[in-house]
Amino acid sequence: MANIALIGYGKMGQMVHRFATAKGHIITAIVDPYGGENCHKEITAEVLSGADVCIDFSQPQTAVANIEQMAALGKNMVIGTTGWYKQMDEVKQLVEQHRVGLIWSGNFSIGVNALFRIVGYAAWVFNNLPDYDVLGHEFHHKGKADSPSGTAVMLGKILQETLDRKQKLVVDKLDRKIEPDEIHFSSSRGGSIPGTHLIMFDSPVDTIEIKHTARGREGFAAGAVLAAEFIQGKTGFYGIDDLMDEVIGTS
Repeated sequence: MANIALIGYGKMGQMVHRFATAKGHIITAIVDPYGGENCHKEITAEVLSGADVCIDFSQPQTAVANIEQMAALGKNMVIGTTGWYKQMDEVKQLVEQHRVGLIWSGNFSIGVNALFRIVGYAAWVFNNLPDYDVLGHEFHHKGKADSPSGTAVMLGKILQETLDRKQKLVVDKLDRKIEPDEIHFSSSRGGSIPGTHLIMFDSPVDTIEIKHTARGREGFAAGAVLAAEFIQGKTGFYGIDDLMDEVIGTS
């Protein structure tokens, strides 16, 4: 069992709290500048002194600063916050410099990560079927802070890396004809949708769809707690594929 500090205590942080304690883990601290009276306002050595692992579901604009502080304090981390990936190289350097362990994902749902593997295999199949084009779309609730979702970007990269005829991922509005080497992955925001991701392989004669619909945030929280168990005691920079390899094995 692990001693866990929660960084960010919005809906995801609160759900991770419930899942972690249900599995017998101990929550040693909660850090959220906008949280209630049980939350610390900032990361300090004293606040994190009892933690083996920190789970961060905070905000894109604070994620890298949080990582820097946690790494300097020698804490292993699960990073579920999205929207910071342009600073990936900086974060890798922090992990190496401070000799800590970090696992990140745009989506810790085990179902979504099974989806990643399924989409990768499908893209391999369609790589040699040039009549099929590919596109993606994702839906999320009106309160989601970033667009596209981290999951959409990860799906797009899987397609881009596997399909030889696709070289570019476009996630912005397209007000022009799409180029043959581009994949368009669009987004919608509204309502209370926890998250839906759709991949379409389309030809003049038929369409094949691969779709994942989350029924709630529970899957993300369960995966984040599993990631905390995985990263405890490790050093180095890990992605969700490393966790999946441990859970289901390599092909």
